[in-house]
Amino acid sequence: METNNPVLARMERDAKSNGGYAGFGATTATAAPVDAAITQQQYDVTGTAPPEVLGPPLTIPDVIAKSAVMFVIVVAFATVSWQMEINYGLILISMLGGLGLGLWGAFSKKVRPWLYLAYAALMGFAIGGISLWYSTWATENGAESNIVYQAVIGTFAAFAAMLFLYTTRIIKVNGTFKKAMAIALVAYLGIAIVSFISSFFGVGEGWGFYGVGGLGILLCVAGVGLASFSLALDFDAIETAVKAGAPERESWRCAFGLTVTLIWLYLELLRLLAILNSD
Repeated sequence: METNNPVLARMERDAKSNGGYAGFGATTATAAPVDAAITQQQYDVTGTAPPEVLGPPLTIPDVIAKSAVMFVIVVAFATVSWQMEINYGLILISMLGGLGLGLWGAFSKKVRPWLYLAYAALMGFAIGGISLWYSTWATENGAESNIVYQAVIGTFAAFAAMLFLYTTRIIKVNGTFKKAMAIALVAYLGIAIVSFISSFFGVGEGWGFYGVGGLGILLCVAGVGLASFSLALDFDAIETAVKAGAPERESWRCAFGLTVTLIWLYLELLRLLAILNSD
């Protein structure tokens, strides 16, 4: 069973199929390069086309570098929108635009770095406005005014914790774990959609189910937990691709997938902190 992150699911399927990339199926990320001249002569004899040379294999440093680029873009655009104090309309437009690009990137067969960077920019712009809105709301309702910084620190802490738990194999991303996560994510998505609709009818003072006392706090905690454990699924998909010898260009898809999950985790944490610290 594959990762529940649709961005990385296609890459993981290709890795496991041993046919999605030339050289996939190598047991390490140091697959020998293909000599184009020799392979051309060899395939001239058989009358078939030589395999496509896809360049160097994927490595963890490649993923780290691309993730850093996307993180900088998210932070930069978030800072700009915070300073501009953008209104709800611009936040909504940015979110919808980011969602559209995210779906395109998730289901596209082709690796599209420009699309991933545009996603980071739009979502960063939306996050800055959302963060300012939460901060303003929190201050007006007696919550801590520094909940944004707390959410940022919490996101990095959760990332570090899940990376440690995954690399030490304290958390084993096996079939049982993935099936449980799939069921939990589908259930949570259904609850979130119903909660969003109910918020228009004043449930939870506009928060939907998330604003309904203890139930709301439990849902917020569940959202943070699911987003955090989704990181383990992402780590597993990346490790699978690296071991299978995926081409280096897949590092952009890996970085994109991690960015999607981290943005989700940050927003879940921000909402939880706002509700916990309000009167």
